[in-house]
Amino acid sequence: MAAAQYWFDSHDGLRLYSLLHAGPTATAPVVLCLHGLMRNGRDFEDLAPHLASRYRVIVPDVRGRGFSARDPDYNNYQLPVYIRDTLALLAGLGVAHASIIGTSMGGLMAMLMAAMQPGLVTGMVLNDVGPELDPAGIERIRGYAGRTSPVASWPEAIAQVRTVYGSVWPELSETGWEKLVRRGYRANAQGVPQVDADPMIGEPLRNTQAAAPDLWPLWGALANIPVLAIRGEHSDILSAATLARMQKKPAVTTLTVANRGHAPLLDEPGCVAAIDAFLAGLVSQVSRRE
Repeated sequence: MAAAQYWFDSHDGLRLYSLLHAGPTATAPVVLCLHGLMRNGRDFEDLAPHLASRYRVIVPDVRGRGFSARDPDYNNYQLPVYIRDTLALLAGLGVAHASIIGTSMGGLMAMLMAAMQPGLVTGMVLNDVGPELDPAGIERIRGYAGRTSPVASWPEAIAQVRTVYGSVWPELSETGWEKLVRRGYRANAQGVPQVDADPMIGEPLRNTQAAAPDLWPLWGALANIPVLAIRGEHSDILSAATLARMQKKPAVTTLTVANRGHAPLLDEPGCVAAIDAFLAGLVSQVSRRE
């Protein structure tokens, strides 16, 4: 079944976009997919249809990205506002419980939502993110977020992304690079590709410490929520030490993805298998409780 577009208005009047995969039944469990800082929901264009054979899947473009409206006040590009938007999205769809797959920023949103709304989040896949972020990676992100130079063509866009992220995905094929770029860029009216995110998104990161919240104080409150923590082997955001500390919490499964930095693409066979197994385990737990 083809995915459906879903539009809603935020509390402050922005028109926001999501893609809904209906799943096998109207009562199938819900999976919410949350993308990274300068990305959009198209990062899940392979994973979401795969999951939709068993789950209802919701894939939003967070405000300022993809097909969602850009915010005239860049100070709203912060986690509390993103979470308010997402909670409004779920409420509008009548979703009371969801598992969340969150890449980077999306994982931070997942942890905060789970702490703010007990009972809402049934499980979390945290893709290369945790309660503590490596300062080196944060400084790298502060340096590039919203500062991408203009390009004139798709080949230039691909070359640009490969220059910046070649070490993150060292074995990506030519086709893989093109797919990645076409997810993160969109052609304007003149057919010229542009990063599909408001360049002002990076400004709050440079002006505040909001990019690197310390979430260890709430990590204990999430003790009963199952977590699959995925780390890129060469990540500069989720350190091996932080991942090891996360494992001390009950119900945490981990996966380290070889030849990946920040962040794994979630199309790697090991990631897909781990996500499938994790989500199936959540369904089994619910069934046993019922």
